[in-house]
Amino acid sequence: QVQLVESGGGLVQAGGSLRLSCAASGIIFRISYVGWYRQAPGNQRELVADITVDGSTNYSNSVQGRFTISRDNAKNTVYLQMNSLKPEDTAAYYCYAYDSRRRLGSWGQGTQVTVSS
Repeated sequence: QVQLVESGGGLVQAGGSLRLSCAASGIIFRISYVGWYRQAPGNQRELVADITVDGSTNYSNSVQGRFTISRDNAKNTVYLQMNSLKPEDTAAYYCYAYDSRRRLGSWGQGTQVTVSS
């Protein structure tokens, strides 16, 4: 059974930083696609950043240059370092992982990020 547990969310002032963590069990991140998504009230869930098996990263235009996704294979954890936060970054952030060998995708429960102006 795959379990993804996000942590690190909270309330921060605009311009501040947060680091989100996604810890996994039942799936090996270094051989999986992992992405951070977010969903604000009334909006669709959108991709923020992702990292592939070979370590390639991709960012949405809205966070490019401010957020950094990384993976710690030893801890089987993926991080999202968020700097220069803006009020429009306020959302629930979700971790998603896809194991192509088992064709298995899983979501975490989400962590709330709130950026005050």
